[in-house]
Amino acid sequence: MNLHLKKRIVCAMSGGVDSSVSAALLKKKGYEVIGCFMRNWEKHEDDDSQTKCTNDQDLEDAIYVSKQLNIRLHIVDFIKEYWTKVFELFLDDYQHGLTPNPDILCNKYIKFDSLLKYCQERLDTTYLATGHYAQIKQDERGIKI
Repeated sequence: MNLHLKKRIVCAMSGGVDSSVSAALLKKKGYEVIGCFMRNWEKHEDDDSQTKCTNDQDLEDAIYVSKQLNIRLHIVDFIKEYWTKVFELFLDDYQHGLTPNPDILCNKYIKFDSLLKYCQERLDTTYLATGHYAQIKQDERGIKI
């Protein structure tokens, strides 16, 4: 009887190359990989701007990659959290003459807080990977390393 248990890890899948390669490499290393796509933005019907929201295409790409890798993909809605914890702060800083970086706030409040909690509570894992330079994982005791 093999006592080795395959470790489960969630890979935040953005639909981009970096997260797709990360998921593939983790699967190749023998991890049970679960993909997770975060919906952080939505284009409102009354928005008449010509700016294209790529969220739908990003999701399609994440679904495609997940199918190719034969991994489950969870879609998580953090639109409200992103608006209040990232975008409103971004606007406030911008109005005060600062040059805010919403990615930093997103990492702090959404990716490595809300998403990590979602992974722990709903997906029964304490490991989270991304394709970006900012990586985080926890050991079995929940200690960030």
